[in-house]
Amino acid sequence: MSNPPQTSGAAVRLIDITRSWGTTTALDGVSIDVAPGSFCVLLGPSGCGKTTCLRIVAGLEQATGGRIEIGGRDVTSLPPAERGVAMVFQSYALFPHLTVAENIVFGLKARSVAPPERKRRLDRAVEILGIAALLARRPGQLSGGQQQRVALGRAIVAEAPVCLMDEPLSNLDAQLRAEMRREILALQRRLGITMLYVTHDQTEAMGMADQVVLLNQGRVEQDAPPDVMYATPATRFAAAFIGTPPMNLLQLDNTLVGIRPEDLRLAETGLAATVISAEYLGADTVVSCDIQGQTALARLPGRVRLAPGTKIHLDHNPGARHRFDATTGLRHH
Repeated sequence: MSNPPQTSGAAVRLIDITRSWGTTTALDGVSIDVAPGSFCVLLGPSGCGKTTCLRIVAGLEQATGGRIEIGGRDVTSLPPAERGVAMVFQSYALFPHLTVAENIVFGLKARSVAPPERKRRLDRAVEILGIAALLARRPGQLSGGQQQRVALGRAIVAEAPVCLMDEPLSNLDAQLRAEMRREILALQRRLGITMLYVTHDQTEAMGMADQVVLLNQGRVEQDAPPDVMYATPATRFAAAFIGTPPMNLLQLDNTLVGIRPEDLRLAETGLAATVISAEYLGADTVVSCDIQGQTALARLPGRVRLAPGTKIHLDHNPGARHRFDATTGLRHH
């Protein structure tokens, strides 16, 4: 077995970070530890504070309180250029009047990196991304996926130990998003860099991350590997946010019970339900049901034909139940 590539990533630590403007609080005591060379996804709905987190790590915004460490250095008061980070923005931020090659090396030129070193870094990025045919073009002549690769090229030539990505795939169609997810993950593994990646798409988070940090209203809701977050959501918010379709949360016998749609199956006995609709998706059918006046989804394998109004029973293994406190939303252990 060959040895894995030498990790060149740096640890990133956010220590009790707060960010507020007047009476508005964007971040409220956020602490995150990201291991060197790992892929960490900051996940959550719009307005939860994930982009603010990323911008504070980059030095594009100042925290109201707390500390940022990169590679063991306190960088809280350092300007962006001295933090050892590269950033890929949602908009790609390419200069329309420059060629692809000029866009990729723009930051190196601005930092007075010598031409031979610029060429070495450009050649390496071009080889990694397979974009040699695009170098003389301008951004307006590129597709969305090609523009994304150019933005990645600019991050690669920075040769920074930490790369920050803010919703980099949101402008692409679904098929290209899936392809670019694989490319970005392969790139991160190959370079051994530490990646902080912001998204509101939990499919991206589950498919790419070593560590998922789920944010909600400026606080960390849960911080765990994706499989742990899926299997044991810490809160009702985490339970409802992770999974496609999301977990059912039902008030049963005065207890808030979570059951994933894929854990439900048709049976002779179990939870009495009335079919609302059935959506055939190819590999499975998602059945929407009424259970004791509450809507629940069951993800059943194959094609299941159930007319609206049909009375059915849904069963599940006892271990598939998750219990949450109805008041605090916290998981019962």
